[in-house]
Amino acid sequence: MLGHDRIGYRNHVYRVVNLCLAVAGDNPVELEKLTVAAVFHDLGIWTNHTFDYIAPSVALARNHLTARGLADWIPEIEAMIVNHHKVTSSRAVQRSLVESFRRADWIDVSRGLRRFGLPRTFVAAVIAAWPDAGFHRRLVALTLDRWWKHPLSPLPMVRW
Repeated sequence: MLGHDRIGYRNHVYRVVNLCLAVAGDNPVELEKLTVAAVFHDLGIWTNHTFDYIAPSVALARNHLTARGLADWIPEIEAMIVNHHKVTSSRAVQRSLVESFRRADWIDVSRGLRRFGLPRTFVAAVIAAWPDAGFHRRLVALTLDRWWKHPLSPLPMVRW
């Protein structure tokens, strides 16, 4: 399904999980929740062949959680996926796993330009541990393709 993007996406998932743990702290249940969100948050790009991937990614996560008997996690995992490209934080969720996940994804997507208080050395170590493997280059290519085909809606996953 992911083809040549498999290693890049896998490493992105690992970086987001580790950055989220650094932002939020960890406990076993939260680790499992954020791992599920991380695995599925961008997956709709490849399964549905679209850069408007939030809804397909949410559907994949819902199906996975339902099949595992974890349907009660759906609202939180869905919120993590839906809000992971939200530019601003929501006051209502500032200390939640949803906000921690949003921050972790922004740290990775910005390649550490946004760090939300994490030390530059820590972010650099996470990036070094799980190299980009073409992930950001793929995102740029997908963005340019989307911009060309949908100039009035180039980044449908971004929320304010």
